[in-house]
Amino acid sequence: MTDWQDRLRKVDVILLATTMSLVMFGLLVLYSIGDGSIKKQAVWVVVGLIVMTAAALFNYNTLRHYTLIIYSVNIFFLMVIAVMGKVALGAQRWIQIGAFSFQPSELSKIMVIITLGAYLAEKKGELHEWRDIMIAIAHIVPPLLLILFQPDLGTALVLIAIMGGMLVAAGIKPKHMAVLSVAAYLMVALAIRWHLLQAYQMKRLMVFINPSSDPLGSGYNLRQSMIAIGSGGIFGKGLFSGTQSRLDFLPAAVKHTDFIFAVVGEELGFIGAASVLALFFFIITRVMGIAVSARSHFGLMIAAGIGSMWIFQVLVNIGMTIGIMPVTGIPLPFMSYGGSSM
Repeated sequence: MTDWQDRLRKVDVILLATTMSLVMFGLLVLYSIGDGSIKKQAVWVVVGLIVMTAAALFNYNTLRHYTLIIYSVNIFFLMVIAVMGKVALGAQRWIQIGAFSFQPSELSKIMVIITLGAYLAEKKGELHEWRDIMIAIAHIVPPLLLILFQPDLGTALVLIAIMGGMLVAAGIKPKHMAVLSVAAYLMVALAIRWHLLQAYQMKRLMVFINPSSDPLGSGYNLRQSMIAIGSGGIFGKGLFSGTQSRLDFLPAAVKHTDFIFAVVGEELGFIGAASVLALFFFIITRVMGIAVSARSHFGLMIAAGIGSMWIFQVLVNIGMTIGIMPVTGIPLPFMSYGGSSM
């Protein structure tokens, strides 16, 4: 049996089937929205399947020998965005390639997982010294700052969540993690106090604290999202029957991306929303199980980083659609429209 045949034989079929169920769920909802986005998304799904197959046949341990190149490519793409990126919706985050747009910050998350994972793997589960922790933090600072410059606070927060999860997997002491958590809290507080956030970010934060403060402005999307989910009831209004989404009360710019879960809640109700949550729960627990049983420290770091990324994105995305998290523009994995995230 050849090496690639052996790798295909070891593919987690249950995890693959669950992931594809979410992808199909997302395509179904996009089709129901009826804005034409499903055609491009279907293309990106095919591209994603090709990339996934190639990754399954590839020995990921080889990546440890190319971390400097991967890190350099990451920084290069983010710098290209700063210089000549496409501006849309008030942010400079995309590179235009023909009819498609590519968002390097989405790829940056994977690159950070690989390069940071290679460094933390060398500690072999004994990340006990402040010096080693500071090096790990310094590792994500350049991409973090470049992403904040776009501005893209949501992706920056995802990078921080990835780092936090990987530090825990690398064996950081609880007291060190507590210090970092307090430091992060103070930095957020100072950013708010010193008005370092963008104006629209401050408005989103104020709307989160008081949803009725700007119902027709910054709070409009959240308000319509909550109406959509609440009106879905137990079984939903049915596909193609969501009044909030079909009549564009939930704006066309967000209903197929950041607020796709609101469409699920409206058209498929509590049952549909709970099914999506159950699929995500299974995938994340499966990935964390893979991390625990990984045969190498590098494999552990990769799985922990991916799991942390998905946990954070799912919690924040779904949380913001129901009003328990601030709106940050973080997509829902496997379901939100977008080729880069897919």
